[in-house]
Amino acid sequence: QAQLVESGGGLVQAGGSLRLSCAASRLTFSSYAMGWFRQAPGKERDFVAAISWSGGDTYYADSVKGRFTIARDNAKNMVFLPMNNLKPEDTAVYYCAAARLFGGDLSTPTRANEYDYWGQGTQVTVSS
Repeated sequence: QAQLVESGGGLVQAGGSLRLSCAASRLTFSSYAMGWFRQAPGKERDFVAAISWSGGDTYYADSVKGRFTIARDNAKNMVFLPMNNLKPEDTAVYYCAAARLFGGDLSTPTRANEYDYWGQGTQVTVSS
């Protein structure tokens, strides 16, 4: 069974930065698109960002565009989410997810049901 483990969450003041990391194991990492989602208390899990298997294509939610950057290192089986200019509304549990792709598909899935594996989440809290 594939395993995804997030790290890097924490408490930060508004305007600050954090860098989330996700380590993947027990899967052929370069065969998966990777994504980040977040879920605030009492709300649905929302798409944040996705990256194609090659890293050449990325897609962001409008709410984070220009502030967050998704990147991956296929040699280390890791995906990253540097987050800048954080806002209180970014407070949530952040989840890393992996979507199996076939035939060199360069998709950047944005829907949670397109993803096959999920991490346990890491808490990000932004104080005002």
